[in-house]
Amino acid sequence: MAQTAAWRQSLRWRLLRTVCIAALFGLALSGVMSYWQTQHEAEELMDGHLTQSARLLLALVRDNEAHLADLATRLATLRGEPASIYEPPFEFQIGRADGSLLLRSEHAPQIELFTPPGYHVIEHDGHPWRMLSLQANSGAYRVQVGQSIRLRDRVALEVAGQAALPVALMSPFLLLLIYYSVRRGLKPLDDLAADVAARSPENLKPLTSRAVPTEAQPLVSALNRLLFRLRGTLESERRFTADAAHELRTPLAVVKIQAQVAQCTVDADDRQHALNQVLAGTDRATRVLEQLLRLARLDPLARLTHQGEVDLAGLAQRVAAEMWPTVGGRVIRSETVGSRLTVNGDAEMLEIVLRNLIDNACRYTSPDSTITVFANRDDEELSLGVTDDGPGVAPEELPRLVERFYRGREASAEGSGLGLAIAQRIAELHAARLELENLAGGGFQVRLCWSGAAGQSRARTAS
Repeated sequence: MAQTAAWRQSLRWRLLRTVCIAALFGLALSGVMSYWQTQHEAEELMDGHLTQSARLLLALVRDNEAHLADLATRLATLRGEPASIYEPPFEFQIGRADGSLLLRSEHAPQIELFTPPGYHVIEHDGHPWRMLSLQANSGAYRVQVGQSIRLRDRVALEVAGQAALPVALMSPFLLLLIYYSVRRGLKPLDDLAADVAARSPENLKPLTSRAVPTEAQPLVSALNRLLFRLRGTLESERRFTADAAHELRTPLAVVKIQAQVAQCTVDADDRQHALNQVLAGTDRATRVLEQLLRLARLDPLARLTHQGEVDLAGLAQRVAAEMWPTVGGRVIRSETVGSRLTVNGDAEMLEIVLRNLIDNACRYTSPDSTITVFANRDDEELSLGVTDDGPGVAPEELPRLVERFYRGREASAEGSGLGLAIAQRIAELHAARLELENLAGGGFQVRLCWSGAAGQSRARTAS
C-alpha cells in the first residue's frame, strides 16, 4: 500500500501516465481516422473498378454483338478462376436501348435496364448490392454492373485493417520510447535527490545547478536559500551554546562558592553576605540567560514577523514612565521634537532597545545623573534613542561596543555585554542604523536612525 501511494505521488509515474494516455489516445484517434479514410478510399477504388468494367463491356458489345455468346462463355471462364479477396466478382446485364436483354451473367440481379444512369443500391437475394448503370454514347446499348456490398465491405475492411495495423504495432514501441525518454529526462532530478540524500548534517554547501533542467532551477535556488538559512541557524545555535557556556560559567561558579561559604560559615553576618552574593549571582546569571535567549530569537530572523505603525514619541514617553522606578534616584525624562514621528516596525522590539539602553545608562552613570529618552525628526531623519550625562566612552572603544560580551574597560560595571548587540540586531531588522557617540558637552548617546522616507520604505519592505 505504501509503495502504491508512493507511485501515485511520483512525478515520473504521473508524467508517464499522462503522456502514455495522451499518446494512446492520439494513436487510437489516428488509427480510427486511418481506418475510416482507407475504407472510404477502398470503396471509391471499387466504384472506379465498376465504372471501368462497365465501359469495357459497352466497348465489347458495340464491336462484337454478333459474337455475344462467345463473349459470355469467355467471361464465365474468367469468373470461374479462384479470385483474391481484393478481386470481388461483379455481375452484369447488357441490353439495347429499347430494354431488350442481350447478355446477362449467371448471378446478376434481374432488374429493369431503364434505371437512371449512375450508382444505386438494390436488394438481391436478401443482401444489398451496389449497381452502376451506364449508356453508350450512341444510346444504342445499356449496361448494368454490380457487386455485393457484403463482399465490398470485406475488401474495405481488409484494406483499412492493413492500413491501421502499423499504428497498432508501433504503439508498444512508442510507449517504451516514452518511458525511456521520461526516465532519461528526469535523471537530473534523480541525481539532485541522490546528492541531497547523501549529504551529512555538516555538509550544507550549495547544490550545484549546472546539470539541472531550467524548470528545476527555482527548486535548486530555493533549496540553496534554505541551506544558507539552515547553516546560519546552526551557526547561531553553536554560537549561542558557546556564549552561554562561557558567560554562565563565572556567575554559576560564584553562586556555588558563595553557597558553600554560607553553608560553612557560623557568623550570621558573613552568612547573610554570602546569601546576598548568591542572589546577586543568580540575578546576573538570569539576566545573561534572558539576553542570550533574546539574541538567539533575533539571530535567525530575516525580516520582521510582526510590524505596524509605531509612534516613536508615545513609545519614548511610555518606556521612560515605566522605567522610572528602576533608575535608582536618577532623573529620567522623555523628549520629543518634530511631528509625524512614526515608523513601520515592531513596537515590542523597539521597546526592548530603549530598555537595554536605559539599563546601560544606569550602569555607567552616577546616581545623580540625568537620562533622557528622546524621539525627534531632523529634516528627513527620524531618531529614537537614549542620552545620559555620564563620562562617556573612550573613542577607540566605540566600534567595539556592539560586539557580543564586550563590556569596555569599566570593569566595575556589571552587565552581560549583550544590550548593544541586541540593539544592533533590532536596528538591522528595522532597516535602521545604530549610532553611538560621545556628546561634545559631555555624556553619551545611542540612537536608532531612519533616513527619512527611504528608511521608512525599507522598514516596510523588510517586514
